[in-house]
Amino acid sequence: MKFEQYNISPEIKKSLAELGFKRPTDIQFKAIPSILKGDDVMAIAQTGTGKTAAFAIPLLHRLQQQDRRYYKGKYEVKCLVMVPTRELAIQIAEVFQQIAQYTELSILALVGGVDQGPQIKILEQGVDVLVATPGRMFDQINQQHLDLSNVQTLVLDEADHMLDLGFIRDIRDVIKHIPRSHQTLFFSATLDKDIKDLAYSVVNNPIRIQISPQDPVSKNVSHAVAYVEMDDKRFFLERLVREFPDNKILVFVRTKVRAERVFNAMQRIGVKTLTMHGGKEQDDRLSIMDEFKKGEVKVLITTDVNARGIDIPNVDYVVNYDLPDVPENYVHRVGRTGRGVQKGQAVSFCSTEEKPILAEIQKFLGKEITEMKIAKDDYRETISFSEDVPNDNWQLLLDEHNKEMGMLKKKKKKKK
Repeated sequence: MKFEQYNISPEIKKSLAELGFKRPTDIQFKAIPSILKGDDVMAIAQTGTGKTAAFAIPLLHRLQQQDRRYYKGKYEVKCLVMVPTRELAIQIAEVFQQIAQYTELSILALVGGVDQGPQIKILEQGVDVLVATPGRMFDQINQQHLDLSNVQTLVLDEADHMLDLGFIRDIRDVIKHIPRSHQTLFFSATLDKDIKDLAYSVVNNPIRIQISPQDPVSKNVSHAVAYVEMDDKRFFLERLVREFPDNKILVFVRTKVRAERVFNAMQRIGVKTLTMHGGKEQDDRLSIMDEFKKGEVKVLITTDVNARGIDIPNVDYVVNYDLPDVPENYVHRVGRTGRGVQKGQAVSFCSTEEKPILAEIQKFLGKEITEMKIAKDDYRETISFSEDVPNDNWQLLLDEHNKEMGMLKKKKKKKK
């Protein structure tokens, strides 16, 4: 079934056609009809399967059908989408805006880290769709710049991550501000007991949708693990970047300190990269994301701030420079590539001390990750020929010296 056959408005169909949306993905095919009917939906789907459009398309259509004459009051919101991070809020708002471009519907991303003045001006007129992070949202409620008393639909996106970040109280609090009778859409990439408990506490007889539960990672992503010692990882990252200079590469590290160290290592050898982590100001984070999305810089080094839900076009490689502490985060990281119908590669560098973490990840996936075997000579050459080694000739001479010393020791043993 094609989107042009759906019972949605001509304006939305027009924007979908221009955006290249021809046929729905599995999650869209299963979720859209139920959302159009006003059902509560609990959807568990892999990252990168088109979850945002799965709820944006039907919600925008339903909003469009309402009578505009007595539709919005001051500071009023009709659809509230709660998300865990600023970047995700901005991205989801952009998807809504693109799909609603030929309608009169208003969409606002309400996030912290930026001047609240422009946001308040938009809220004052009332908005159709508000995509918000909990902190800024409750701040505006307390300042009486936000009225949730007429919310018709509540969307909780990346619900598992919201739970991880301790937003459970915020979720329960927001329900107190909206009408008892409302539609709830609950989207998550993973499912465990805590997520189930949260879901069934906020939804009413939901339509449950689960896509590919046996394999939490998209089939479009090829996986490999390379056993590389911690101090040698920068050399192998350099090699990957130099071998694929035209590819867009997203590199995940464990901490913001590590991100800056890897950035400095790449800078020393003339590889242009960007860094993204929680220590960056919001305006800087937005400009960095924009630069990487446009492909002006091909390598982005980031913490898990970019592992959840962020849609970065045409990422060819995800590199787990450091393995994630939480196995579920592996799924979210590698989900930044192989999105939609595109193919992607995920490469993990695993040091000796990280092998227990790798075992946990493989247990979570229910399968082993293919090992990228590196011959000893190839391993040594990767380090020897790196531009991060001060003097390549000196390194090669040192290697030859070590070989000669080894041969001399063998000869002395034979003489004895």
